[in-house]
Amino acid sequence: MKKTVILLLLVLTTKGYSQFAKNMFSKDPIINLENWQKQRLYFGYYLGFNSFDFKIDYKNVVQQDIQVKKTTGFNVGVVADLRLQEYINLRFEPGLYYTKRDLYYPEMPLEKDYLREVNSTYIHFPLLLKFSSLRTGNIRPYIVGGMSTTLNLSSNSKSKDDNHEGKFRVKPWTAAYELGFGIDIFSEYFIFSPSIRGMFGITDELIRDNPANGPSPWTDNIDSMKSRAILINFTFH
Repeated sequence: MKKTVILLLLVLTTKGYSQFAKNMFSKDPIINLENWQKQRLYFGYYLGFNSFDFKIDYKNVVQQDIQVKKTTGFNVGVVADLRLQEYINLRFEPGLYYTKRDLYYPEMPLEKDYLREVNSTYIHFPLLLKFSSLRTGNIRPYIVGGMSTTLNLSSNSKSKDDNHEGKFRVKPWTAAYELGFGIDIFSEYFIFSPSIRGMFGITDELIRDNPANGPSPWTDNIDSMKSRAILINFTFH
């Protein structure tokens, strides 16, 4: 009985792999969802991961840079895709992004002063142009780029406390440009689109500490602080 079950599983697995290979990589594959992307407008959703960093520019030369420790966050959102031309689409991909960064100030003598945790919950609004290549079987690579604006729900921008009280503050709204690439994989029932993008902030998001509290070793020497990130999304249409 056990041998029969194992044999059956092997047959099913071989058959499944053979069908997948025929659909995706054979010389004459079965074309899935042939007319799907001829629609004027279609929708989808995505799940993914992110790694956010800060690009910090200083007013004066420093002996040691502020160290940024990155963590892996997650993304979830929806996609609206408008077909402009056979190879060009306009995409709106609003989503919720969560990330965390730790800032280490190496010149601070006390432990409570040299670490600042920056937890961010973003509502992300990217408007992108997608440039697709000619479809080959059930595969269609593409590049994507555009602008985005982001609302940080964890910015602490309205807090009267600053770093002197252990509160790191950033602006609630920021802007960035994004560039990336991906691939549309057409299955029998849906399109799976893994992609990777870089996001590069163009606006300074740091809120300086209150001058009334005296000189600030945390923010006074920072000329600009801009977010940048790597975004990996898995989109389903």
